[in-house]
Amino acid sequence: MIDTADLFVKTGPPSALDMFEAEAEGLQELARPGVIRIPEVHDCGVDNGQAFIAMERLHFRPASRKDEQLFGEQLADLHRVTQELFGWHRDNTIGLTPQRNRLDDDWTGFFTVERLEFQLQLAASKGYGGELQTLGDRLLERMPAILEGHNPEASLLHGDLWGGNWAATDEGPAIFDPAVYYGDRETDLAMSRLFGGFGRAFYDAYQAAWPLPPGHERRNALYQLYHVINHVNLFGGGYLGQALRLMKELL
Repeated sequence: MIDTADLFVKTGPPSALDMFEAEAEGLQELARPGVIRIPEVHDCGVDNGQAFIAMERLHFRPASRKDEQLFGEQLADLHRVTQELFGWHRDNTIGLTPQRNRLDDDWTGFFTVERLEFQLQLAASKGYGGELQTLGDRLLERMPAILEGHNPEASLLHGDLWGGNWAATDEGPAIFDPAVYYGDRETDLAMSRLFGGFGRAFYDAYQAAWPLPPGHERRNALYQLYHVINHVNLFGGGYLGQALRLMKELL
């Protein structure tokens, strides 16, 4: 029998069940290769009028340079897990925003439609028109040129890899709270650079394990844009200036 003190439980309204079920499947997908520490999911459902996901409670400690180095190596190993198509077998969420994962054999088409175009449409529905939409339309038209010649593998991704979604434990680096899909591995690294929480040892170890291809610096801005527009949609116009700057840089 599991001691409830060993569980971490997230709850929400009954409508959150699909989100929690997708999170549970995402954690199981990340755990399947056995290359990095993932909290075990114990249960997911609705109880007493609340949706919930119950998972193993991890015990964090301060991360060392060695932890960051090991994490970089392990993330490269995770990204070597691939499938033929970009996307995933189900939609999920990025934060509280729906994330569409329609399967596609073309990365440029997938990222254009399922990532940038969807976020721009959501922003328009929330009243963010004007320059954001004007630059967005231009950017969508230029996507084939921006990603020309870039043919990444469909790697298993955490999908929301900011500094708050990884930690050091006595059993090794751990990742959690994912937005899983299969896509360009550079997207995980781009997200990791947005809000800090990753040291030089992490990036050096990843690069040594699996060097990034030419042009990744420019694509970094593109992949960050997805998350920044999502932050506009989630948290408001405080992120609008950052989104516009990234768009202008790309154009």
